[in-house]
Amino acid sequence: MTTTTLPGGTWMLGDRTVTRFGYGAMQLAGPGAMGPPARRDEAIAVLRAVVEQGITHIDTSDAYGPRITNQLLREALHPYPDSLVLSTKVGAVRDAEGGWPPARDPESLRRQVHENLESLQTDALDLVNLRMGDASGPRPDSLAEAFETLAGLRRQGLIRELGLSNVTADQVTEARSIAPVVCVQNMYNLAHRQDDALVDELAADAIAYVPFFPLGGFTPLQAEALTSVAARTGATRMAVALAWLLQRSENILLIPGTSQAAHLRENIAGAALHLTAEDIAELDDIGA
Repeated sequence: MTTTTLPGGTWMLGDRTVTRFGYGAMQLAGPGAMGPPARRDEAIAVLRAVVEQGITHIDTSDAYGPRITNQLLREALHPYPDSLVLSTKVGAVRDAEGGWPPARDPESLRRQVHENLESLQTDALDLVNLRMGDASGPRPDSLAEAFETLAGLRRQGLIRELGLSNVTADQVTEARSIAPVVCVQNMYNLAHRQDDALVDELAADAIAYVPFFPLGGFTPLQAEALTSVAARTGATRMAVALAWLLQRSENILLIPGTSQAAHLRENIAGAALHLTAEDIAELDDIGA
């Protein structure tokens, strides 16, 4: 493992210390997170580069592929370093068309947890996120039965920590009344700031917020503003977006994905960009 200091430092995810700059494994599967990668050797290489760079938080799911990314992780990194935290998610499966039909009844959740244990070849999952809602975003359904199921598996020792994905603030409150929540994984970026209040509330309670799609959904006008800051700083738009997230709040953990080791190193370097107060003010106007 390298001694490179990763941007953002570290965060306590439950009782484990992780780097705030993590890695999302979704792109290692084929197009649309379906099927195997075009080049398996490159996928293995980037996973090994992740660990070599000192990253200690990898986000995955048995639904990617399906079962592809977990198999790649096992091949590349098993036995896993003691410092590495593997975060997976359950609550949706894949259909033949690449859709994500929900699967949150107790039997389905138990099956998904055991499938993750098998594909990752581990006795306990470091972190399991319950995925709610659908492709359009969170929906105001009760998660009590599903989260109670996962809490039961945690008591059995099959799961170490629990998190949530694609949820509303009310669902976070409901889940926390059932079992401890160490992270929330929602869509959030410069252009999509609907979770601003939730980010701050979670930070106050030392709960991590893990945004997905850090550079998605920008209007042409918003993209122009982002390009302007990128040009002024001499950085890429992706670098600016990642750096803004790290500077937005200390509880934000990044999981940008890539299938190439060179791109991984570019993301790390980009996230280390220091944004000035002027830069941040202009960027905050994007989400206003």
